[in-house]
Amino acid sequence: MIARGVRLGYALLLAMAGSSQALAAFPDKPIRLVIPFPPGGGTDLVGRALAEGMSKDLGQQIIVDNRSGAGTVIGTEHVATRPPDGYTILFISLPFATNPSLLKSLPYDTTKAFAPVVLIGRYPNVVVVPPERPYKTMQEFIAYAKANPGKLNYGSFGNGTSTHLGAEMLKVLAKIEMTHVPYKGGGPAIIDLLGGRLDVIFATAGSAGSHVRSGKLRAIAVTSATRSPAYPQLPTIAEAGVPGYEAIAWYGVMAPAGTPSEIIARLNASVTLAAQAENFRTRSAEDGLEISIEGPAALAKLLITEQARWQSVVREANIKPD
Repeated sequence: MIARGVRLGYALLLAMAGSSQALAAFPDKPIRLVIPFPPGGGTDLVGRALAEGMSKDLGQQIIVDNRSGAGTVIGTEHVATRPPDGYTILFISLPFATNPSLLKSLPYDTTKAFAPVVLIGRYPNVVVVPPERPYKTMQEFIAYAKANPGKLNYGSFGNGTSTHLGAEMLKVLAKIEMTHVPYKGGGPAIIDLLGGRLDVIFATAGSAGSHVRSGKLRAIAVTSATRSPAYPQLPTIAEAGVPGYEAIAWYGVMAPAGTPSEIIARLNASVTLAAQAENFRTRSAEDGLEISIEGPAALAKLLITEQARWQSVVREANIKPD
């Protein structure tokens, strides 16, 4: 019995040693970064800039894998089913927190299927209107909407996106009526706003920035709780008379649940270094992203807050998926 116990003890030690060596060698092959959006959009470009910096730090290629569809569910489900070894990770944004409220069922448990790796930063959307409209400020816009219920059309980049949900939150809190016109992406929506066929868009900074700078669109507010460094002259919607309003977007990285803490820490450190690269900062600035690298606990806390926030808005506004 003693000899058998000794053999089992040696076997356990050898297994632990092998596991430690595997962790120490991480990564020893390419890592796949799943971006649940099609190529070319703002989220994809930021994710690719991050992958470039991580590749340099880790000495292994970070392969960007665009798995779009079903409101990010396809790509997210793929990562949920991968081995928890750090070699498949997920680039997340707002839909990760809103899908549990928007969709009747998901093929994964958002709270149990993933391990938080890192929160990269947050960014507001910008409320933009055609410059010839009679409302020049957010206060004037809200007053106009109340005086003309249901006459304003707002465009979004798709049902359930931040450009949709941010406007719906304003409708709920300011008690105004607007008609939603969803588009398949930002390009067509911005074109119709420029053409005067829409009255307002709660746009991403990246999609609207050049048009605001050229004077073709007027920015009247940001959707964050505090003013944005990218638009310091713009008031928040809360400042404009809608207390409690906050609708932000953000980026983070998740891994499959069960990924060892040592690997989570290594990935976190790599993202932290990559976020300091000039390419990433330039790309992020175009989207108005305020880089603030925080650990797994901060990302987990943000996800809890965001799921609760949008669950309330989805319920009160009776938002249905496409």
